[in-house]
Amino acid sequence: MTSNVHAVLAERRHQLILRALRAGGPAAVTDLSEQLGVSPATIRRDLVKLEEDGLLTRVHGGAVVEEGDQPFAEVAEVRVNEKDAIAERAAAMIRDGQSVLLDIGTTAYRLARQLHGRRLTVITSNLVVYEELADDEGIELVLLGGMVRREYRSLVGFLTEDNLRQLHADWLFLGTSGVRPGGQVMDTTVVEVPVKRAMIKAGEKVVLLADAAKFPGHGMAKVCGPEELDAVVTNEPVDAATRASFQEAGVEVVVAGKGQA
Repeated sequence: MTSNVHAVLAERRHQLILRALRAGGPAAVTDLSEQLGVSPATIRRDLVKLEEDGLLTRVHGGAVVEEGDQPFAEVAEVRVNEKDAIAERAAAMIRDGQSVLLDIGTTAYRLARQLHGRRLTVITSNLVVYEELADDEGIELVLLGGMVRREYRSLVGFLTEDNLRQLHADWLFLGTSGVRPGGQVMDTTVVEVPVKRAMIKAGEKVVLLADAAKFPGHGMAKVCGPEELDAVVTNEPVDAATRASFQEAGVEVVVAGKGQA
């Protein structure tokens, strides 16, 4: 039991270290130690493990995430059980015959896996979602055009946004890099933000998919405020400040497996 707890804590630190490096470039061991509240020795062990996994490069006194990383591949197998619980609950919201817009990211991909055998229209800029559903003849599949971002397995740019202006979906299931205590949905990948905003305009009901690691959130670019969401599906109750922000905005918070929070 104790080893499992340690594994979870280490995984969470690794996520936060990678997020900090992407947001601010190279980071010193001392800075990371202070931010995460652990010893420099622990941070050094974390950096060694992350470098062995090919996720960063250690430099003198710290580490850096190199350009050319593959963020989708990196996170595709992280917190799979949590994402699957969220995906299963989100899939239950959808009725056969409806249209569903799926955002980029790994949680949207896990949701796509739940849609097999359904009679739906699925619209997406997520190449992994497209690959997952391409052979399912019950699903009318619409792939948005745009510039391919290979490392994120997504399509972006003015072509994607223009396609979205021509479409309307019953549901949008939106991903995020994190959620601020004020309920603002954030993203660390600036080029994806205009596409996400266009998706919000195209969706009748907007549902944010965010596991517990997204609270409190990070990201330098604001996608939307809580007032543009209809619901949030997560796997654990959100913190009090964020919950209050959602309640004030009239956003339903659904904890997977537990109903409304």
